Amino acid sequence: MARNHLVWDWNGTLLDDLSLVVASTNQTFTAVGGRLVDADEHRSRFRRPVAEFYAEILERAISEEEFERLDRIFHEAYRLGLTTIPLVADAEAAIKAWSGTQSLLSMWFHDELIPAVASRGLSGVFARIDGRPTEVDGGFKAAHLERHLAQLGIPGDQCVLIGDSIDDADAAASVGAGAVLYTGGFTDPVRLRASGIPVADSLVEAVSLAKAL
Repeated sequence: MARNHLVWDWNGTLLDDLSLVVASTNQTFTAVGGRLVDADEHRSRFRRPVAEFYAEILERAISEEEFERLDRIFHEAYRLGLTTIPLVADAEAAIKAWSGTQSLLSMWFHDELIPAVASRGLSGVFARIDGRPTEVDGGFKAAHLERHLAQLGIPGDQCVLIGDSIDDADAAASVGAGAVLYTGGFTDPVRLRASGIPVADSLVEAVSLAKAL
């Protein structure tokens, strides 16, 4: 069966926000006396659930209550810098290169995602746009993808997801969708290639690989 629907990840995939994520993460760690991380360490160690990543860097357990506080600090810092963050250089070309339907699934807040997408000239491009539905959610993407496709009425085996993390690939696998991983986002390319999932160094290349699945 042809995979004629493409689900895009937003942060770290279409949106070139790695530098802002690292800066916001460091502001979060600093708030509780933690050390700083650089982009390379963030890409090699970040994972979901996010609380586990925080605990590893801070070298101590993170309670649910503390994670909620850290999550708020991160998002407040991220929000302040978001307006200046551009799309990845070839994002628009990649979107135009896909001939089927497309949608967008992000772990950013839904009510803020919609205007962020519109302000970057992408209104009307996607059949559906979904962000995170709850205030605090540092968990996995799989349930969000399942709900997203159910709302679209599209079976997983007719879809391919392009994202920048192992969590994106795991979410795709959970619904029977294909996946292509992009090396320009939040995850070290070595980790992506070790997953055995098709990997692309540009979004245009990612779409080309997605067409071949």
